[in-house]
Amino acid sequence: MTLREFLYSQGVPEDDIKAAEEQGEDAVQLLAIDRILLPGKHRYTQSELVEKVGFDLEEARRYWRGLGFPDPHGERAFTDRDVEALRTLKQLIDQGVIDAGVALQLARVFGQSLSRMADAQVNTMRNRVEEPLRAAGATDHEVTEAVTAVTSAMLPTIENFVDYLWRRHLAAAAQRQLFSEAGTATGEDVATVGFADMVGFTVISQQLDEKELAGIVDRFENIAYDTIAEYGGRVVKMIGDEVMFVTDDPGSGAMIAVTLAEVYGDDENLPDVRVGLAMGPVLAREGDYFGPPVNLASRIVNIAYAGSAVVSDEIHEALEGDDRFGWKALRPRRLKGIGITPLWVLSRPGEGSSRTGVPAEVARRMRARRHRRREREAAEAAEAAEATEDAAADES
Repeated sequence: MTLREFLYSQGVPEDDIKAAEEQGEDAVQLLAIDRILLPGKHRYTQSELVEKVGFDLEEARRYWRGLGFPDPHGERAFTDRDVEALRTLKQLIDQGVIDAGVALQLARVFGQSLSRMADAQVNTMRNRVEEPLRAAGATDHEVTEAVTAVTSAMLPTIENFVDYLWRRHLAAAAQRQLFSEAGTATGEDVATVGFADMVGFTVISQQLDEKELAGIVDRFENIAYDTIAEYGGRVVKMIGDEVMFVTDDPGSGAMIAVTLAEVYGDDENLPDVRVGLAMGPVLAREGDYFGPPVNLASRIVNIAYAGSAVVSDEIHEALEGDDRFGWKALRPRRLKGIGITPLWVLSRPGEGSSRTGVPAEVARRMRARRHRRREREAAEAAEAAEATEDAAADES
C-alpha cells in the first residue's frame, strides 16, 4: 500500500494529501505517521471539543498545556478519541474521584515523562531505520514508506510494553507509598538523597565531537541506572552530567554512593564522579523531591573530591556501626544557604585515608588512571610520529 492509498484509507481528504505532497515527502510522512498514531478524522477545534463535552475552555487549555502541548489555535486537531478522553476526565472530576488540581499535577507528570519516552523512541527509530537507508542511497520516497511501515508495525507491541511497564512501576510505587513505614509524624517522607556528578565534563564536552560526547553520556547514564537500581534506589532525574537519586534506606543510599564512585573510577572511558549524600524529610511532588536533604546533598557534591563519596552527619550517625562502610571525618564546611556542616568521606572498610582526606583506594585509582592516560598519550604520540615519518619517506 502506498502512502497515498494509506491516507485515503484513513479518511484523509484529497486536498490535505495534495497540500502535503506539495510540501515534499517529509510532510507526507508526517501526515501518515500522524494518522497511524492518532487514528480517526481530525474533526474538532479545541473550542468545539470542550463544547461537545461540556468542559470549561480555559481549564481544558491548562490541562493541554500541562501535558506539554501548545494551543492548536483554531485548527481541527482533535478526534473522537480526544472527546472520549476529555469526557472521562470530566466524569472523574465531577464524581469526586480526582481533584481538579491533582488532575493538573498528574497531567504535568505524565506529559513530561511520556514526552521523553516519545523522543527516545523516535530517535531510536531514526537510528535504526532512516539513517541506514539513506546511507545505502535510498530515495526520500523509499525512506518515507519504510519509516511509516515500521512505525505502523511496531505500535501495538510498544503499546503493550508501555502498559506493562506502567503497571509494574505503579505496583512498586504503591508498595513504597501506601504500605511503607518510612514516614514522619508530620506525614513527610524520610528519604536518602544523592547526587553524582561527572568531574570535568565541561572541558571534555569541548574536546569531543557529537558522537563521542553522546557515547560518554550514554555510558554515564547506563552505569547510573544499573547501580542505583541494583541497590534499591530510584533515579529521580538526569541533569546532563549529573544524576539525582533517592532511596528509602540510608544503607542502600550509602552503597549506591560508594559503588558509583568505584565503578566510574574503574572505567577508563569515563571521568571520575563525585557523590554527595544526605538524608531527612522530603516533599515528593510531580516525580521530584524537595526539602533540606536535597539542598544539602546538592551542596555536598560540589565540594566532594573526584572519585569519592561525601555524606552528611545524619548519614554517618545512622550507619556508624555498619561494618560495610569506613569513615573519615572532614573539617566542617560552610555550605551556601545551610551554614557550618560536619561532613564525612564514605569508603569501604579498611581502605583508610590519605592526609588530604581522600580515601586511599580513591587515591590509588586516581594514580592508576593517570598512569594509564600517560601510557595512552605516549602511544598516540608514537603513532603520530611514525605516521609523519612514513609520510616523509613517501614524499622522498
